[in-house]
Amino acid sequence: MPVLRLSHIGICVADLERSLTFYRDVLGFEKRSELAVEAEDADRLLGLEGVKLNAVYLERDGARIELLQYDSPNTTGDTAPRAMNARGLTHISLRVHELPALITELGEKGVEVFQDTWIDYRDAGIGAVFITDPDGTRIELVESPTAPDALPGE
Repeated sequence: MPVLRLSHIGICVADLERSLTFYRDVLGFEKRSELAVEAEDADRLLGLEGVKLNAVYLERDGARIELLQYDSPNTTGDTAPRAMNARGLTHISLRVHELPALITELGEKGVEVFQDTWIDYRDAGIGAVFITDPDGTRIELVESPTAPDALPGE
């Protein structure tokens, strides 16, 4: 197969600094690089006109995300979390430790924790809950006693 590996996952944001702070300082991603784009080739690639954007690449545990802030054309959409059955990217999932303590810590940092999504099987060491980034992208926090690199269901 000619596909070599996952390069990155792009997330459009309204405020690059706010999102950088969230992903770096709250979720522990490390900033790897940044770039500014303004070119006709970008218009063609992205299917937009008059593209002017700034991007920051962040990495954690080998996964890379690209935060994209468009100065032109303006960012569209709202910050309402997408329905889990909507086509396209539904969420990002992070493996965590001590979920109840993390939920408290995130709440103290002003992160919206969707308490009504929290499943908690303390006796088995299993739990999950959803939060969102500042632009409404769902992030699932999962705690499980299986190996940290295990896939769901393993």
